[in-house]
Amino acid sequence: MKLPTYTVALFWFISLFLIWTTPVSAEETTSGDHVKVRWLAPDTFASGSTEHIGFYFEVDPKWHVYWRNAGDSGAAPRFDIQATGATVDPVKWPFPTRLPVAHLTNLGYEGNVAYLLPITPEAGAESLSLTVDLEWLVCKIDCIPGFGQMTLTRPIGKTANWKSGDLALRDNFLNRVPQASSSNLWSVQSLTSTSATEITLTLSDATKQATIFPLDADLIAAAEPKVKQVSNGMSYTFERVSANQVATTDFVVTDGEKAWRLSNVPIQAAAAQPIPVEATQPLWLLLLAAFVGGMILNLMPCVFPVLSIKMMGLVQSPASKRLSEAFAYTAGVLVTFGALGGLLLLLRASGSAIGWGFQLQSAPVILALITLFWLMALSFSGVFEFGHRLMTAAGNHRGGAFITGVLAVFVATPCTGPFMGVALGAAATLPPTSAMAIFLGLGAGLAAPFVLLCLSPALLRRLPKPGAWMVTLQQFLAFPLYLTVIWLLWVLGRLVGDNGWLIASLLMVSLVFAIWLGRSASKARRWMAAGIAVIALAAAFTSVITTPASSQKTLSTSSWQSFDAAKIAEARANNQAVFVDYTAAWCITCQVNKKLVLDTDPIQALFKENKVLLVRADWTHHDAAITESLAQFGRNSVPVYAWYAPGTKQAELLPQLLQAGMIRDLFNTP
Repeated sequence: MKLPTYTVALFWFISLFLIWTTPVSAEETTSGDHVKVRWLAPDTFASGSTEHIGFYFEVDPKWHVYWRNAGDSGAAPRFDIQATGATVDPVKWPFPTRLPVAHLTNLGYEGNVAYLLPITPEAGAESLSLTVDLEWLVCKIDCIPGFGQMTLTRPIGKTANWKSGDLALRDNFLNRVPQASSSNLWSVQSLTSTSATEITLTLSDATKQATIFPLDADLIAAAEPKVKQVSNGMSYTFERVSANQVATTDFVVTDGEKAWRLSNVPIQAAAAQPIPVEATQPLWLLLLAAFVGGMILNLMPCVFPVLSIKMMGLVQSPASKRLSEAFAYTAGVLVTFGALGGLLLLLRASGSAIGWGFQLQSAPVILALITLFWLMALSFSGVFEFGHRLMTAAGNHRGGAFITGVLAVFVATPCTGPFMGVALGAAATLPPTSAMAIFLGLGAGLAAPFVLLCLSPALLRRLPKPGAWMVTLQQFLAFPLYLTVIWLLWVLGRLVGDNGWLIASLLMVSLVFAIWLGRSASKARRWMAAGIAVIALAAAFTSVITTPASSQKTLSTSSWQSFDAAKIAEARANNQAVFVDYTAAWCITCQVNKKLVLDTDPIQALFKENKVLLVRADWTHHDAAITESLAQFGRNSVPVYAWYAPGTKQAELLPQLLQAGMIRDLFNTP
């Protein structure tokens, strides 16, 4: 039925009347289930003066809303603010209380609360207006989301005029907003990452015990910390949500009436506990261990491909230049050991947890080594004349000897042999000067055999004279380089997943094609070859940088479990034996020990018979929890083998080169 015209007109008249006569204050409030929200604001703002106004949440009894860090569950309110005639600063949050819900802890406000907004009228403006879209979550046991919009329009005068009740409410919550730490009752003594699962804040003693709330929900749990008196104040130990490594974090500390913000508190790595015996040994003995460990590195398969390059250069060089080559090679080794050691010490000082061989946890570094060894191997095989340029540089004059020394250190770090682990572990806790001496001692040991060869006339006379046989030797020495490329492809696959070896393989094929194309007499084809090589390199390195790190933790057998400190602690508490294999895909010593000892059927049967919890701590990717666990043994390199016999308090560390008999001896009753 069609309504009469006058009825429609009357309907619209009444609607417009209602809209025009609705008080402005109706738009200055919003509400939802169990929540009403209104402004705490003056009737007039003072020109040029910053004023704090409030979003006042009136919450039903036993319901609550949340702080900026909502804790284990819940969500902080969101404010989308648009201002005209004024500028606004970020919302300020009064300090919260802990709200236990079942086994969770939330941070928020049970009852009414005002979130404060600093606002400054613009110069020359006669009025200001705000429009705010709000989202909130209100909870008791169940939670209800809410949405609303509020507006505020006020004139700007000489002074701010408040209703006395609103001003008192505003001031009450403004006093609960954290202040700058300079006026704090407490001072920070330390913030220590005591383990992968705990972090401890130590404050100077004060007349009242502090209540502390973490601001980083992704780092520290909201639960009440463990509190105890220490010599320099009070310590507060929080549970960690994750082992992510960050340099600093923030807290809010309160005495129950006022609050202060502790900003950018630096996180320190805890000293290894217990301190290993070797870290207390004399420095000269640690330097000797470093030197011997560096010498043994020359026997490791990591270093042999690089030494083969150096040996070819030595055979081809005249006797008069061999001594200078030895010193240049040594300089390259020492400079690189010093640079890597200095970077480790710098990261240690900043609170980062990182270990030896960290560069091989980087996919771009692995891809660069694959490219370099691939080109060198092709040159040794005679595919193209890389030798008169880069290969000649790597073998036949001082600059090349230095480069070879640099390369030797880069590929030597995955191999940690006897004596070397003790020296590196001590360097992780010693003062910087002593630690740097150990790094240089390792370098001196690595370079020593080559220097001795060049310094010994008797040994030099035994070297064969250059001849046609050198072509055959050079082609033979290409095969260790090819094997190194295969190994690095596998490591890259472990770092970035199956795409890793595919990206590197396509790059190698592209480089070979560019080399083939570049051998043409045509200048255009040579330019095309250079373009293909550049594009292939750029595409490959961009791909490995942007490809997410692989999360796979492939275990050799189903009997091995991934590293979990809590699981290890639980097993030890139940009087179960635990064997932890700290390993990495790029650690050749680790792989040899797996194949020859740990993953063999007899040893696996022995572990199973004695009900040993087998844990494989895979350090192929940087893993802060594993790094911290290694630090507890005074180690920052792999392999490390930790054996927890039933009922013992401390782990026994096995040698880095394993034999089956060593494992059997663990179960022999004295």
